[in-house]
Amino acid sequence: MATASSYEGGSKLIGGKKGSWVKCSPEGNTRIVVMGVKWVRNGRVVRLRGLPFDCLESDVAEFLHGLDIVDVLFVHKGGRFSGEAFCVLGYPLQVDLALQRNRQNMGRRYVEVFRSKRHEYYQAVAAEVSEMSGGPGGSPRQSVPRARSYDDGKDAAEHTGVLRLRGLPYSAGKDDVLDFFKDFGLSEDSVHIVVNSEGRPTGEAFVEFANATDSKAAMVKDRMTLGSRYIELFPSSVEELDEAVSRGR
Repeated sequence: MATASSYEGGSKLIGGKKGSWVKCSPEGNTRIVVMGVKWVRNGRVVRLRGLPFDCLESDVAEFLHGLDIVDVLFVHKGGRFSGEAFCVLGYPLQVDLALQRNRQNMGRRYVEVFRSKRHEYYQAVAAEVSEMSGGPGGSPRQSVPRARSYDDGKDAAEHTGVLRLRGLPYSAGKDDVLDFFKDFGLSEDSVHIVVNSEGRPTGEAFVEFANATDSKAAMVKDRMTLGSRYIELFPSSVEELDEAVSRGR
């Protein structure tokens, strides 16, 4: 396996199977698989700064409308979104187009766009993995702090057997979602990746479980990680699923 990049303290990302990456310590005894992080060629990365703190991947896609987005990585510090993100584009020439959006508004905030490098993106991925594992010497954590009212709202919601997922990597497919819910014996037909009118993933998906009991049990996966992303889960319905799928047709 070929080394992708080295980081402070000697940790590094090395290529894994099926487009995954593994973060290793210098001694080789700390290995964290980062699914969905693919090899990125130089000259295809931009960094966004000043994003709203409730920003979603779909907001970034709209801000960079017309460009081919391979991945969006939100940067967290201390478990909180920092307002920065790295965006991997499909072609080098699109970086110049993205830079033309510098200081344009997203909502009420203007967003700065900077040219970035491949190794900076990989460093950010490694930092996100470190955040998720509790940092150097820390204990692994599966979620970030949430407000009690936010959790209570989810707990009180009625379950119909359908969950909505938010925050998926753009590169995530049905197999990744099935692996995320591997304890529930789902089939490919039960996973619906949401795409926009141009056929591009929005970072959302819907999953149909056998019954409401299973979907409620699956909420234990809320804010757990798929690759370097925290995946949010919301109780949903067949009607909301059908509406989201029809928008992408």
